[in-house]
Amino acid sequence: MLYWLMKHVFLGPILRLFFQPKIIEGAENIPKEGGAILASNHLAVSDSFFLPLMLSRRVTFPAKIEYFTGTGLKGKLQKWFFSGVGQVPIDRSSASAAQGALDTGVRIVREGKLLGIYPEGTRSPDSRLYKGKVGVAWIALESGAPVIPVAMFGTDKANPIGSKMWRPYPIRIKIGKPLDFSRYAGLSGDRFVLRSITDEIMYALMELTGQEYVDVYAAKAKEAATGPEQVQAADRLPSTKAS
Repeated sequence: MLYWLMKHVFLGPILRLFFQPKIIEGAENIPKEGGAILASNHLAVSDSFFLPLMLSRRVTFPAKIEYFTGTGLKGKLQKWFFSGVGQVPIDRSSASAAQGALDTGVRIVREGKLLGIYPEGTRSPDSRLYKGKVGVAWIALESGAPVIPVAMFGTDKANPIGSKMWRPYPIRIKIGKPLDFSRYAGLSGDRFVLRSITDEIMYALMELTGQEYVDVYAAKAKEAATGPEQVQAADRLPSTKAS
């Protein structure tokens, strides 16, 4: 109920008014029922708001647990908000916690839901497309679900990194054809298979978005630009919410 109210009464109408989001291609590629993985490029925090807004089906983006554990009025409001827009909490503070996050992703898909995921692991620091982490491939093989590439356009202009206020800018979404990896069934423990699948997903995203591809992890690019920062998740874990 809260998700419906956020989408259709509170947040959704405001986003539609100021950003006029549109699916410009591929809406028919979203299945009407059953589990699937929506693998998107990641330009801004707002990606996680505009994609669910434009789909008739609910999209679940696992989010870092800190959004749900705050104290006081602010903490309660934050938990209410992120729960309302369809997020579920995950802990990414260690390798074991990262595995738990991946297991949560598999559970969501097996329940017949749409799982939103960002294979790059964090927002692009410069609007280019970065190397994908193999967690998305592991979830696909363990769940048996198709991976649907999603291209977001304009969110980095509406919500630039570091900005405190969003700026009106037309948001466009392009949805690619589902990728079937059933030929690799039973091979989720093979690192080379996981890398091959992930690279195939990133290639599909590169073609869909038109972004320049960079064969390094976005987190590493950020670290090189700003200095070392704490690594909170294993290399296997893609981002499932804005980072």
